[in-house]
Amino acid sequence: MKILLLSDSHSYIDDRILDYAKNADEIWHCGDFGNMEVIEKLEKIKPLRGVYGNIDGTEIRKIFPEVLRFKCEQVEVLMIHIGGYPGKYTSLAKKEIEEKTPKLFISGHSHILKAMYDQKNKLLHLNPGAMGKVGWHQMRTMMRFEINGDQIENLELIELGKK
Repeated sequence: MKILLLSDSHSYIDDRILDYAKNADEIWHCGDFGNMEVIEKLEKIKPLRGVYGNIDGTEIRKIFPEVLRFKCEQVEVLMIHIGGYPGKYTSLAKKEIEEKTPKLFISGHSHILKAMYDQKNKLLHLNPGAMGKVGWHQMRTMMRFEINGDQIENLELIELGKK
C-alpha cells in the first residue's frame, strides 16, 4: 500500500501535490485542511483518510474525527493533528497511546517534518510538516511510504519548495 502523507495545507494545494497523490494508493491528511476544496481535490484522485485540525471549521469537523485509529494491512495507525512527538506527547496522544499502542503514530500541527522512532512505546512517529503556504515554516514538505504487511518501508521526505 503506497501512502502519501500530508498535513497543514491551510487551504493550499497545487498540481505538484496532486501529481504525487496520483501515484499513491491512499492519501492521509493530518489536519488543518483549511477548506473543502482541498478535500474535494484529493478525494477525486484517491481514497482519503484524515483528522481535523485546529483551524478546520464545522463542515470539516463533521467529516473527519479528532482522533483516527485504523489498520492498514497489519499496521495499527493512530492519527491526531496536535499530538506532539516522542517524549513530548500531548495529554490526548499520551492517553491514546497508553490505551492501545499503535505501530505508527502520525501528527501534524507543528509544521516541522519529523520521523522518529519512539523507543519507549515501540512505535514510529511521523509528522509530514506543512504542505501549505501559511505558517512559520520555510520549506513546504510531505512524506510518502509503503506499508507491506506489518512493515513500514521506503519512507521518503519530500520538499515541495519554499513557500
